[in-house]
Amino acid sequence: MRVLIVEDNPDLVANLFAYLEPLGYTLDVARRGDTGLTAATRGEYDAIVLDLMLPGLDGVELCQRLRQERQLDTPILMLTARDTLADKTAGFGSGADDYLVKPFSLAELDLRLKALMRRARGGGPGTRLQVGELSFERDTLRVQRAGRSVELTPTGYKLLAALMRAAPRLVTRESLVYEIWGDEPPDSDALRTHIHALRQAIDKPFDTALLRTVQGQGWRLDASTDSDIGHGDEG
Repeated sequence: MRVLIVEDNPDLVANLFAYLEPLGYTLDVARRGDTGLTAATRGEYDAIVLDLMLPGLDGVELCQRLRQERQLDTPILMLTARDTLADKTAGFGSGADDYLVKPFSLAELDLRLKALMRRARGGGPGTRLQVGELSFERDTLRVQRAGRSVELTPTGYKLLAALMRAAPRLVTRESLVYEIWGDEPPDSDALRTHIHALRQAIDKPFDTALLRTVQGQGWRLDASTDSDIGHGDEG
């Protein structure tokens, strides 16, 4: 989950990094509105956390330009001390998807970001994911590798979609658990069983492995041929 934070308060930025990075987020920061505009346009982010009071370009104008000039559809969560209805109307009117008032709970920010990203990733008919020779047509649940059909369980499809969207970046165990079960994860280590089944389906019949285990952290899909990542089921 790659998120751009456009915020000029160094203490708040430090708190966001300290809380979100251990949860599996990859964070970039821009401390001015104009640099935020450049970063948001050039980077491929899953979401943007945007302050309203910024030097260079305020948050409302920045959001408007991202939506209207740059045609950017990345989910945007506005993070601000402005709490009047007029402020919220301006924020949503500029193209924001959510609005969180300071002071706020970091846990709530995490939940809202994940909800925004889930909605954005839902996609529509014809949505297609591709990693190397592995393809996934999400509208028809058709998975193929090197032209051969791959059958998965319902949970397997969810896992594969999460891993393919992030590829080749790491997806943490915690992120995958939340992706599949939300706030009610199973007591047992069911994720390991599902990862094993996914690996058997997309890797075992083929000469090279795509699903890589990063010991103690999580998994990633990578079509490159490097061999420095473990291929076991331990996470």
